[in-house]
Amino acid sequence: MDYVIYSIIAYLLGSIPFSLVIGKTFYQTDIREHGSGNLGGTNTFRVLGWKAGLAVTILDILKGTLAVVLVYLFAAQLEPLIVGAFAVIGHSFPLFAKFKGGKAVATSGGVLLGVSPLLFAIIFVSFFVFLKISKYVSLSSMLTGVVAVIVALFMRHIGLIIVTVLLATFVIYRHTDNIKRIKNKTEPKITWL
Repeated sequence: MDYVIYSIIAYLLGSIPFSLVIGKTFYQTDIREHGSGNLGGTNTFRVLGWKAGLAVTILDILKGTLAVVLVYLFAAQLEPLIVGAFAVIGHSFPLFAKFKGGKAVATSGGVLLGVSPLLFAIIFVSFFVFLKISKYVSLSSMLTGVVAVIVALFMRHIGLIIVTVLLATFVIYRHTDNIKRIKNKTEPKITWL
């Protein structure tokens, strides 16, 4: 029963569409009607600028982290990675935004931050290295997912291995359209790094 309760809480946390909230509250803009239409940090950066994009990315990370921290604080008998996964599902299929959300990169990172700050630090650096080289946020996100799996394998934490494989697979799946655009050379590149 505890798993059900905390998974619902995690899903609801993940469902908070911060890009939509910040866009409508501070910019009078529905982020879904601009750019890629995606409710995530990348589209927020493109449409609303770096301040909004940074705020959304941080808040999307913290959704995943908070879901995990609540388990550590109040339900230590549960596996935090399982509960955290529901925050990722909530972000991608949010109850509060007609089940059309983001691509789960930041919230997945937030879950890993809550469970293993070392792993998060490694993937954080990896993301920016890939971004510097490729200029593609989408490609960098997918490659970072692969790095997370590799690091988890070295850490020999079976739960972390399983969840990083699932999260990386999910992130790559959510980027199917981006993969096509990269192949067709129509995927937007960043210019600020």
